[in-house]
Parts: sequence; structure tokens; C-alpha cells
Amino acid sequence: MIRLCILTMKQNKQKKDRYYHLLTRNMLLTIIIAAILPMLVVSSIILYQFDSSYHEKVYAHLEELVLKHKQNIDNFLKEKLGDIRLLATTFSFEELSDEDFLRDRLESLQQIFGPVFVDLGVVNARGIQVAYAGPFKLGKALYSTADWFQETINSKNFISDVFLGLRGLPHFIVAVRENFNGESWVLRATIDFMAFNNLVENIRIGETGFAYILNRKGELQTNTLIKEIPPGSPCADFVESGGGIERKTEIIEGVDELGEDALYVTACLKDGNWRLIFRQRASDAFRELYRTVRIAIAFMLLGVLGIVATGYFLSRRMVNRIAKSDKEKEMITEQVVETGKLASVGELAAGIAHEINNPVAIMVEEAGWIEDLLVEEEFKDGENLGEFHRALHQIRTQGKRCKEITHKLLSFAKKTDSRIQDVQLNDVIEELIALSAQRAKCSNVEIHSNLQENLPTVRVSQSELQQVLLNLINNALDAMEKIGGNLRISTRIEENSIIMGDHLQIEVADDGPGIPAANLAKIFDPFFTTKPVGKGTGLGLSICYGIIKKMGGSIEARSVIDGGTTFTVKVPLPKSKNENT
Repeated sequence: MIRLCILTMKQNKQKKDRYYHLLTRNMLLTIIIAAILPMLVVSSIILYQFDSSYHEKVYAHLEELVLKHKQNIDNFLKEKLGDIRLLATTFSFEELSDEDFLRDRLESLQQIFGPVFVDLGVVNARGIQVAYAGPFKLGKALYSTADWFQETINSKNFISDVFLGLRGLPHFIVAVRENFNGESWVLRATIDFMAFNNLVENIRIGETGFAYILNRKGELQTNTLIKEIPPGSPCADFVESGGGIERKTEIIEGVDELGEDALYVTACLKDGNWRLIFRQRASDAFRELYRTVRIAIAFMLLGVLGIVATGYFLSRRMVNRIAKSDKEKEMITEQVVETGKLASVGELAAGIAHEINNPVAIMVEEAGWIEDLLVEEEFKDGENLGEFHRALHQIRTQGKRCKEITHKLLSFAKKTDSRIQDVQLNDVIEELIALSAQRAKCSNVEIHSNLQENLPTVRVSQSELQQVLLNLINNALDAMEKIGGNLRISTRIEENSIIMGDHLQIEVADDGPGIPAANLAKIFDPFFTTKPVGKGTGLGLSICYGIIKKMGGSIEARSVIDGGTTFTVKVPLPKSKNENT
């Protein structure tokens, strides 16, 4: 049977532990969902908006940069073409065919523009260079089959691609066509490649951003960090289409020759025959964005961890409080049941005391009658007359004692009225001492009273005051149950107290083992007890504390280990009429 009870208790405890564990988990999940989900949604929206705006900002900056340099390069080419056009229209074919005159014009251009113009040449309709000014030996050179010559004859103005030519050096030509005596002739100039190339090389942003120019054949027109255009390049459509006249700036996302994500910003040059391309790796262009996103994610993770930790702490704390509340409810329920049992026992005891009181009274009366009979002549000379008198005296004495005890028990059981009334404190204490005398004797405890005479009455509930004092007496007897000792109860009046004014003071002191300092501050807390399991509920002193506080008084305890414990109860005296007025 005992094993079955122990097993049942273990199962109930495991069931409760599972319930509280599930409750903690559900509360934690609720807190996490309610707190983290909105945070994640809002953070995602903010990050998306920030990412979009940052991309737009970077795209706009790169477009502005490329457009600016496109204009600079176009202006450079147009200026050089315009300078050659000005020479061709200002001077005649005959004048420019004079190499000394042509050399003077070259020197003038170089003085104005620096070494941008490398040389000048006049070419007749048959493609023969009839005059030349420059550092190379190109007199009478034949250009009839040169692409630039054919293009110039057909279009009047032409800017060639970069090529090596007869000199084996990269350069390009600007040329214009004019007429003389019904025949076309061409004035051409070689443009310094380095001066042109510097315009493009100066386009740098970040660590990986650089620019280059492609012609319609996909050939590089400038020196660059790459030697050739990789297959699948985002600019392949320009090459495949053979150029175009589209002038808008475009942004293309692709990969570079190393497979890294990159941004390509393109713009058309030279009427669509060239394409200016600026390339920058995405990791470089969006470095600050990625850094900000990483920081934001880190803070989000910290926030999530904080929410989880806080949720776990709060859920555990709330569940612990619920568990404590459930335990208190169970104890209160048990106490109510126990109180009901005690009430039933009290009623039973009162009935038993009443039933015993009547036979005891009859026994005492019959003993008196037998004693009267023993004085008659026929019993005077009996041998056991003395024993009869002693036995009858003992019967009468013990009967009176039983009657007195039952009377007091009945009197105490009937005092349940909680109405406020004038109470004589000493009378209550003497009654409780008489009621506890037998238990004190059994516990080898002597009760000593030091009650100040002529104490004024206090206006309290007599039954509640009895409950407080009886609880203190019983606790003292419990403390000395095994060791015996002395129980001292004293009363006195205290006047002119700064805190409470005039009041009555009751002290209940014992010679028990004392209360440790760690427990002394908790003895008035509900359900706190140092008694063995099943012997105390932990409610007695808490109820006493509440009753005394309701009376406007105070109760406190002081204790010394192995030196006993003293409880001091202070009950305020009613104010006089003079004080009230």
C-alpha cells in the first residue's frame, strides 16, 4: 500500500512537471512569435527599402560618372576633328601641299594643344600623300586601300579606330575631305594615343572600377587591365550587333573574367561605333551596403537572442509563479479541509465534554452521599473506613477536576463571536493558562505568569485575541515538548509610546532551542514552518500577524539559539474622550 502511494505521488509530480514544462514552452513560443515575427517583417521591409535606394543611388552615380566622361571623350574627338576641318577650309589645297607651310601649321597646333597632334598629311584623290609634316618618313605614302581613306572619301569626315599602321604604334586618324578643281583631297592628322588613352584611364572608382573603349568589332581601343573581352560578356550584344547609334547610358549586371559579380555601365561614342564601358565589381560598388546589412543582421540576431532570453526568463518566472500559486491553492485547500476536520472535532469534543459533565456531576453527588452514609453507626467501626474515606475523597476531587476541565472546554468552544467588545486581557490569559496546564504538565513545562494588576480593557474581538495567544502558547509548548522548560507570560501597560501611544504589551517567552536568524525574518510569511511535515501548516503565525495588524497593534519575535524565543504583542488602548476632543 505504501509503495502504491509513493508511486502515485511520483506519477502526479511527473505529470505536473510535464504540464509546467509544456506551459513554459508554449509561453516562450508565444512571446517569440509575438515579438520576433513583427520585428523580422519590419526589419526585412526596411532592409529591402534601404537596399533598393542604395542600388538606385549607386546606379545614378555610375551613370552620371560615365555620362560625364562620355561627353569629355566626345568633345575631345569633335575638337580635334574641328581643328582639322578648320585648316582644310581656311587654307587651299595648294597652300597645304607645301610641306613647309604644312609643318608651320603642325607646329601651331602643337603649341596650342600640346603633343596631341603627332603629324599632318595631305592626300590626293588617288590616295597618294602629296605633303607630310611629322616625325616619320611617310612622304608619298599610298593610302588608297586604307579603310580610313575610303571612309573619309565616302563620308567627308572620319575618325578611325585605333590601329598600328605603318609605324607599328597604336594611333588613330582624324580626316576631312575637301574639293579642289573638281577632285577630292583629304587632310588627315594622327592623334597621340597616350593623350586619348589618359582620358579613359582616369575613370577610376573604388578598388576595382576602371573603364575601356570597344569598337564594333569588339577590339579594345585603349590600354586597360584586361587584354580581351571574355565570351559571354554583357557587352557582347554590342559587338554582335555591329555597333549602333543608340546614345543612352545602360547598366548591366553580369560577371567578369574571374566569375565575380560585376556592374557594367555603357555609353555610345563616335556615333555608336565605339562603346565606353565602365566595369566595377559588385562587392566593391556595394561595399558599404553589404557592411550595413551585416551590421543590421548582427543587431537583429542580438535582438532575437535578447528576446528569446527575455522570453525564457519571463516564461519561467510566470510559470514558477503559477506553480507557486497552484501549490498555495493546494495547501489552502488542505488547510480548509483540515480546518473543517478541526471544527468537526471541536464540535465532537464539545458534545463529548457535555456528555461527560453530567455523569461526572452525578458521580460527585453520589460520592458525597456515600460519605454521608459512612458517618452512620453501622459503618463507624468498619476496618476499611479510612480507605473508604480516602477513595471517596479522591473520587470527588478528580470528579470536580473533570467537571472543571469540561466546563472550561465548553466555555472556550462557545467563544466564536468576532464582535469588538471590551476585553479584560488578564482574564483571557488566565483562562488560556488553565486550559493549557495539562498539556504543559505532560511536556514537563512550568507556566509562570506575571500579569500587571488593574489593566484597562481593550476593545478587540475576544475570540481572535484568544486565537493569537493560544497559538503562541501552543508554539512554545511544541518547542519545549522534548526538553521541558519554563513558559513565561507577562502583561504590562506602556504609556506615551512614540510609535503607538498607550498600549498593552504581552510577552510569551520559552526556553526552547530558539529560531535561526535566517528563519526569524520569515516566520510570519504564509506557509512557512520549521515543524516536521504533517505537524504544521505554516499559517498560524501569519494569521496571528494579520489579526494583530487588524487591531492596530504589532507582533514581533526575538530569539537566541539555545536561549529561547520571546514573542511581544502590542495592543493599542482606546483613546480617552479628552484626546478625541
